[in-house]
Amino acid sequence: MTTSFRNNYPILETIDSPEDLRKLDVPQLTGLCSELRQFLIMNLSSNPGHFASNMGAVELTVGLHYVFNTPYDRIVWDVGHQAYVHKILTGRRQKFHTNRKLNGISGFPNPEESMYDTFTAGHASNSISAALGMAMASQIKGENPRRNVVAVIGDASISGGLAFEGINNAASNRNNLLIILNDNDMSIDRNTGALSSYLAHLNTTKAYNRFRYKTYNLLKRLHLVSDRQKGFIMRFNNSVKSLLARQQNIFEGLNIRYFGPIDGHDIDRIVRVLSDIKDMDGPKILHLKTRKGKGFAPAETDPATWHAPGKFNPQTGERQAENTKTGSPAKYQDVFGHTLKELAETNKRIVGITAAMSSGTSIDIMQQSMPDRVFDVGISEGHAVTFAGGLAKDGLLPYVAIYSSFLQRAYDHIIHDVAIQRLPVTFCIDRAGLVGEDGVTHHGVYDMAYMRTIPNMTVAAPRNEHWLRNLMFTSSKKASGPIAIRYPRGKGELPEWKNEMHEIEIGKGECLVEGDRVAVLAVGTIVSQALKAVEKAKSEYGINAALYDMVFIKPLDNELLHDIAKKNCVIITVEDGVKRGGLGSAVMEWLAAHEYKRIVRTIGIPDQFITHGTVAELHKICGMDAESICNAIVDASKPKNYYINDFNK
Repeated sequence: MTTSFRNNYPILETIDSPEDLRKLDVPQLTGLCSELRQFLIMNLSSNPGHFASNMGAVELTVGLHYVFNTPYDRIVWDVGHQAYVHKILTGRRQKFHTNRKLNGISGFPNPEESMYDTFTAGHASNSISAALGMAMASQIKGENPRRNVVAVIGDASISGGLAFEGINNAASNRNNLLIILNDNDMSIDRNTGALSSYLAHLNTTKAYNRFRYKTYNLLKRLHLVSDRQKGFIMRFNNSVKSLLARQQNIFEGLNIRYFGPIDGHDIDRIVRVLSDIKDMDGPKILHLKTRKGKGFAPAETDPATWHAPGKFNPQTGERQAENTKTGSPAKYQDVFGHTLKELAETNKRIVGITAAMSSGTSIDIMQQSMPDRVFDVGISEGHAVTFAGGLAKDGLLPYVAIYSSFLQRAYDHIIHDVAIQRLPVTFCIDRAGLVGEDGVTHHGVYDMAYMRTIPNMTVAAPRNEHWLRNLMFTSSKKASGPIAIRYPRGKGELPEWKNEMHEIEIGKGECLVEGDRVAVLAVGTIVSQALKAVEKAKSEYGINAALYDMVFIKPLDNELLHDIAKKNCVIITVEDGVKRGGLGSAVMEWLAAHEYKRIVRTIGIPDQFITHGTVAELHKICGMDAESICNAIVDASKPKNYYINDFNK
């Protein structure tokens, strides 16, 4: 591929707000869309972010801000992977080079960042419920002029249960919500044939809908129909339309007007249709067919790879290769994937489950060779967990691989459908801890706290790849109940990660460094930072601090904790998770229960939401890097008073 891109954008540079956008003539919008794609390519090639989804949503975004009076009218984005153009058009073009960087703009819609970002986005399927709430609020307050509310949801997100709950509620309440289905992969309708195209055009025209509305009111005045019968008539109309068009869609049984599908890259058509339907009464769904990566051939050909491709050459599409030289540590997700396949080859009871993150969790490694034993259930984390419970109830050993921040959505299912029955489900919690540039909605910092409160649950965090493999092996052998194993995003630390796996004792920690003045208790991969801190404290300050890898947050190692408490030294806990409810809380609860009065300093995520930036930058902000931990050790070794509970430090 050889394409020349300009670095000047004559139309785009005149737009600092949607108000500027609306000054353009419709024919100019095609040129603007072209410039927006060039702008995205040039910026994202050097400052990586979500690429393919944003390239596919250019016309959709331009059309929305052109037709609707934002920010008075609300646009609610689902997930937010596709909202870069929205940010560019709403006053953040000149800051876009800071996207996902520390102190820069967020990679997702963020109401604290702009009044145009109407609702927090990052997790899938919440847009319809949130937008419906806004639409109903506007109606209850009697706002005048009418405030239009639009939910923009992708075809993958609409498969989530929350989306269907929102649609069901929208269909049963009086509201004017517009749902835009951005369909770029899953085929809901077959858009074929001249009649289909004609009907898709006809049912969006103002003339057609004026006639439809007047006919309904006439029949109502003649007492031939009632409001109660309106839903039946709408469903009947949808059925007739699907019969004539010889196609069906999932919305035909709902009391919601359905329009489309239409070409989501035809900006003229989008503007016309949105203008025609925006002031219609009642809930509506507009179905747009788009293409991920639109306008950049490599991304159109392989949208999955180009979802977040990293740095690339904007001229050729060549991606910057990762450091995969021989001897380089593997990613934790790949260690998990290869280990699961290895275990499954010798244990026929093992099955794998993920929720729309087959390649993201590397469960596809097992899936390629054992497709009948791996299940990708889509964006349905709650279902994934209950499904695993059903498999486990009848004798299988499910390994559920889900990102930490997404597993939060399945908390009730973990309790109700797995833990109560002590079912042998292994939760492999990927992206645990601070994840970096994706920011506040994606940090996996709550899993230790929310998992350790659940009876019958074992919670562990390996310090390196060997311990991850050993914990997975142990869960396959000691499957007497659920176990959660958390590990971070990115690469490990061991070039030779493939060890000979062995069972480890549940609830046993390990002393890594002997010491007497300060005891550092750490868990998970943050142990490596604690080790550097302990070594620095000794070499530079002559402080002999002990270091313990607790391995398990639940159950805790009672014997080890008794030994530590009897030393009568200051205790420092270190964890890549929230301090409230995590390892620090667990240790202090244990000390109190055993009547030890010891000074405890906790290091971890403070009681606040953490911004986006590199993992190293965020660790430093939270005082979790080696230097900060060392400073804490030095401070703790001084004769001074400490608060027993210092969560807010």
